Amino acid sequence: MRGVRNRVGAVGLAALLTAAVGGCGFTEGGGSGQRPISVGTTDTVSTLDPAGAYDAGSWALYSNIYQSLLTYAPGSSTPVPDAARRCGFSGDDLRTYVCELRPGLTFSNGHPLTAADVKFSFDRIMRIKSPQGPESLVETLRSVDAPADGDTVTFRLKVPDATFPFKIATGGGAIVDHRTYPANRLRTGTTVDGSGPYLLDAYTAGASAELKPNKRYQGAMKRQGSDVTVRYFADPARLAQAWQRRDLDVVGRQLPPADLAGLSPSETAFRVSETTAATMRALVFNLRGGSPMKDQAVRQAIAAVLDRSALARDVHLRTVEPLYSLIPQGITGHTTSFYDAYPQPDTDLAARLLARAGLTAPVRFGLAYSQGVATDEEAALLKKQLEATGLFRVDTRRVGWKEFQEGYARGAYDAYTISWVADFPDPDTFTTPLLGAGNALHTGYSSPRIDKLIRATQKNDDRGRVSEDFRAIQRIVAEDVPLVPLWQKKDYAVSTKSISGAQYLSDGTGIWRLWQLRRM
Repeated sequence: MRGVRNRVGAVGLAALLTAAVGGCGFTEGGGSGQRPISVGTTDTVSTLDPAGAYDAGSWALYSNIYQSLLTYAPGSSTPVPDAARRCGFSGDDLRTYVCELRPGLTFSNGHPLTAADVKFSFDRIMRIKSPQGPESLVETLRSVDAPADGDTVTFRLKVPDATFPFKIATGGGAIVDHRTYPANRLRTGTTVDGSGPYLLDAYTAGASAELKPNKRYQGAMKRQGSDVTVRYFADPARLAQAWQRRDLDVVGRQLPPADLAGLSPSETAFRVSETTAATMRALVFNLRGGSPMKDQAVRQAIAAVLDRSALARDVHLRTVEPLYSLIPQGITGHTTSFYDAYPQPDTDLAARLLARAGLTAPVRFGLAYSQGVATDEEAALLKKQLEATGLFRVDTRRVGWKEFQEGYARGAYDAYTISWVADFPDPDTFTTPLLGAGNALHTGYSSPRIDKLIRATQKNDDRGRVSEDFRAIQRIVAEDVPLVPLWQKKDYAVSTKSISGAQYLSDGTGIWRLWQLRRM
């Protein structure tokens, strides 16, 4: 998932959901009549319409105000029913997936939630085709069938896809009301019609979202949460200041590196929870015509000279770990493919790569970046490292989040840095949306070899037996270099002693469980 995706701990391999029944009841409620729990984050909500967003900030909110057919219990990597009563593949070819809805579901506006709404929600994603939307997530989906008088939804896939249950458990599977959401364009405004565990009582873009428990909700969560106010901060420094003043009960993402480095699980003044949701950050290249990054030698030369250890040490104060593969450490399929190809920063190798390609140094290119932790310092050090070789001239540019998303979608930047958070607990989340045809990064990259390997992994419902294909994908990535992995990190939740449940906020499933928070 894009942003900090922007929407990524160790993510365990999930067993394929072949059949599921409801009634898990896996959450705790927080009562009512108390002042709202205040949660701070630097994430950004791009839009309140699920058809128009594929980023962590938006999906974090969606997981509370919308409902998907499936969801995840805390600590589990297997999807369980939410709006659905049961789901499963029909047949052995992994190309037909069927869900039966729970009876009596309603949207917050009182309208019934039907199979027709589910079909409508997926159809409009594919019809609207928002460049910032989740279309690439459901790229294996061919069609959705839902009889007008039934409660069954049938998904027909273009190719076998064992990961499809994981995908529809995300914010990309959020169900909207076909009566109040336009079929061919995004809905605007500051209200939503969802069926999730919370109602969006009030919303101010870039400032706050006030959430109240949804008494109409029926799904996996069996007890209501507390009133919650999410406060959005423009940068980590302002978030840290609000926390230091104790204007917040809970801090999600992202505190500055200095504050993170000072956190300790043994802290007595407040609670510190290390989540298992790891974030990966990468330097992404625009391979379209007219970009200097279209030449593979330029991309390889950049990969050959970057010093990830310096980024982790000097910018992020060792709160991140250098990353040498597309799939983070701790996740099935992880390798060190970039370290194998470029073990140490090597200016001589980079110079030879450029010379063999007939390119004259210095190669000049633009580097864009947006929100995140220490992004100014990070961009400055990347520029310094590259220019110190004498092989590159880098023009850095900080861009607002909305403009940034629109810019890389249309190929406005030669290169850009972005963070990626797991959409679901399977290594596919780091390959298909980042490398596949029509990828979410809009790089213009295409590889028949990678597409073939991705399809091979999706055909296998034994997710423990796909690691070699994922390793092969990463070897190709280190050769083609459509992007360069920079670092990975875990997320931390910090809360006052009076709040419990912050440890369940995030766990690598893309779900932000605000309903787990409660006052003690």
